[in-house]
Amino acid sequence: MPTRRDFLKHSLLPLGALCLSPNLESLSQPKRQESLLSKRLKSLTRHTPWNQVAATKIRFNTFHCQGMVRIGTDCWVSSVEVHPGNDRSSGAGHLFKIDADGNLLADIAVGEGAIFHPSGIDFDGTHIWIAAAEYRPDSRSIIYRFDPRQMVLEEVFRWNDHIGGIARNPDANTLHGISWGSRRFYQWALNETGKLRHTNVSPLPNHAYYIDYQDNQYLGGGEMLYTGLSTYKRHGKPSFSLGGIEIIDLEKYQPLHQVPVELWSPATDAVMTQNPSFFELGEGDKVRGYFMPDDNESTLFVYEASAGLR
Repeated sequence: MPTRRDFLKHSLLPLGALCLSPNLESLSQPKRQESLLSKRLKSLTRHTPWNQVAATKIRFNTFHCQGMVRIGTDCWVSSVEVHPGNDRSSGAGHLFKIDADGNLLADIAVGEGAIFHPSGIDFDGTHIWIAAAEYRPDSRSIIYRFDPRQMVLEEVFRWNDHIGGIARNPDANTLHGISWGSRRFYQWALNETGKLRHTNVSPLPNHAYYIDYQDNQYLGGGEMLYTGLSTYKRHGKPSFSLGGIEIIDLEKYQPLHQVPVELWSPATDAVMTQNPSFFELGEGDKVRGYFMPDDNESTLFVYEASAGLR
């Protein structure tokens, strides 16, 4: 005759498993080996020297740049154009395709109506993921994916918050977003067609505070690279901006590596990680970083740092 313990084991535990929230269900991600890019980035410290290897003048008005990916020799950059005199309630979102000489090859309109502020972006090998939001916190967003081969922008879903960065983890088929100021993390599980499996997803708090994330890049191995800055103010003295990079474990949503990037634009003194950034492997043991810190009249800066690893 079955015991009470057997009943609890076979009846209540499966019921509890069924009642797990979508957040908890999707947080358990397969652990994969870290990528070589991640290893090299984790070897960087605040004392690692960065050497400028290129600076390409962008040959058009870039407005206020947000995120960047590189596909081949071209850069794709998201940017927000704010129309004057309306308290950021009207503007236009852009996704620029830029060649190696800084020329504009394509300008894709992103957003609709008051939802025109593009996010930090990432490329998953097939699509560029980009969000557009109202230009204020705690607002509304549209999440898109863009096929750079077919030049097709597709709306995936809408969300009641300002999503300031979006990237896909193709290993787990999950999307990862950050709110205005990156104070909240979002994680959405996708189905086989790229649509949401659940719509009742709750945010998770970001416990790292020294920078606010502006751009994101999936590194593989269940790790996300975030870049950004924070401005520190002292009473009666000039403010000071510090940029940096953080690698986040997407299972625990805790930093694995945090490094300030002590590089500033020679034109405006903006930190290099103020907005768009992209990282890739360089020759030998190097990491190569691409930065576009200045608004309107932008320059694409390329820096390299030696990681001491191969």
